[in-house]
Amino acid sequence: MSLDIPHLIVQPDDGVTPVRQLIGTAQHTLLIKQFTFTEPSLIDAVIDRKNQGVATRVMLNAKRSGGDRANDSTFETFKTAGVDIRWANPKFYVTHEKSIVVDGRAALIATFNLVEKYFTLTRDYGVLVFDPDQIKEITEGFEADWTQSDWAPSDGSGLVWSNHNSRVLMSGFIDRAEKTLDLQHPKFVDTTILDRLVAAAERGVHVRVLSGGRHGISDWDILDTFSSLRVLHRFGIKVHKQKNLRLHGKLLIADCKAALVGSMNIDRSAFDLRRELGTFIEDPKIVARLERVFAHDWDESHHYDAPDPLDPASHHETDFPHDPDLMHE
Repeated sequence: MSLDIPHLIVQPDDGVTPVRQLIGTAQHTLLIKQFTFTEPSLIDAVIDRKNQGVATRVMLNAKRSGGDRANDSTFETFKTAGVDIRWANPKFYVTHEKSIVVDGRAALIATFNLVEKYFTLTRDYGVLVFDPDQIKEITEGFEADWTQSDWAPSDGSGLVWSNHNSRVLMSGFIDRAEKTLDLQHPKFVDTTILDRLVAAAERGVHVRVLSGGRHGISDWDILDTFSSLRVLHRFGIKVHKQKNLRLHGKLLIADCKAALVGSMNIDRSAFDLRRELGTFIEDPKIVARLERVFAHDWDESHHYDAPDPLDPASHHETDFPHDPDLMHE
């Protein structure tokens, strides 16, 4: 594995290069499971690995929750190139996982899709993991979804899976915070997590919530997200809106010593209906960089008074151009 590839990838700071480099290191096997995959240089990198004899398999989400099919062109490109490709397991309403496994010895777990805008316009994160047990488990999850088989992850692996253990493990992470808890999440559509955040504040944890405001939130999810942010504010939790970039990442940091990064939004369907993957991080250097990025984004952000969810006229926001293709699943 190239030492030049960072173990933490921050978007848009690091861009597409480290992901392309990761794919290029594959010598034997390459497994890719993605919600959306359209970035041309990464498509070329995958085809190159296949042409160099690497056993390459790609699994793509068939359609978004709204029904549109963003991956059809990529699917046909890979199929024409002879890449072994399948649609994701239909057992899940959506496969929102964003993972790449290289040679069974390294895996990328990301919040970003393999699409140009997520390397240039959004705040997102990716973590390289090297733990053999975690690599084995991610591979097992891939194989189960590839064959559309039932599968459950092991307990205590340090990985967070939907629709298996994600709500419980995220809740436990919040419950363990003692002094500080920073969240950078675009959606707040789960009462269990809302209750945990309020409880953390009530026991004296300094909680900061960096949201994305209206951007990328569907009309259906506005009710819960705006209401949740308003409730958090009433309990004395500081709520800001990201201003320097569109927010797509999903990050929690507790006590400046542990983090949770993954594909799952704070959302009932993300916990219960979708295939999602995240990981806990305790590496001091990685956590420190995540905290620096959060602190920078917080300093660039503004206090956010979420609008009344029942007043659509107050929901319009003009800080970013509307992007109908950037909707939080």
